[in-house]
This record gives sequence, structure tokens and C-alpha cells, in this order.
Amino acid sequence: MAQYAPTTFTLGVERFEAASGETIPMYNAARSVVDAMRHRSRIGETLALSALGRYLRRSGRDGVSQLQYVACELGALSVIRPAVEAVLA
Repeated sequence: MAQYAPTTFTLGVERFEAASGETIPMYNAARSVVDAMRHRSRIGETLALSALGRYLRRSGRDGVSQLQYVACELGALSVIRPAVEAVLA
């Protein structure tokens, strides 16, 4: 079981157009990667690191600040920072 602060549910939420005129809420890429890294023991470290690598290749160094912001808000900066440094090294 896990508990989350209600304020974290809206962090990183964007609207995605699923059909013409219909949108659904969805977490953005940075939030999804941070969540994957936070839950890497459940989903597998390989999958979490793969998601991080793909995110960094796609967004480059500009995406690092967004990733760190989300990680800081979720209390996961100690997990994200060393992984980002290792992937970018």
C-alpha cells in the first residue's frame, strides 16, 4: 500500500485530445519518468532507466530542468539526480 498527498495528483497533468473535441487528463513525460524511477522496484529498474534514457534523448538537456522540478515536488530528487548524471555522462 502507498499513500500520496492529494496535491501531487495534479502535478504534471496535461490534457490529451483522445477524439475530436474530447480530452482526457494524462501525466506528461517528465512526470511519467519520475514515477517510473520512483517505482523502479515494482516495474523493474531496466524499464525505468530505459524510460529515463528515452526521455533525455528526446528532450535533451532542456528536459532535465522539468524532470528535476517534478522530482523535487515528489520528493524523488535523490533518485533522479544520480540517474540523470549517469545517463548524461
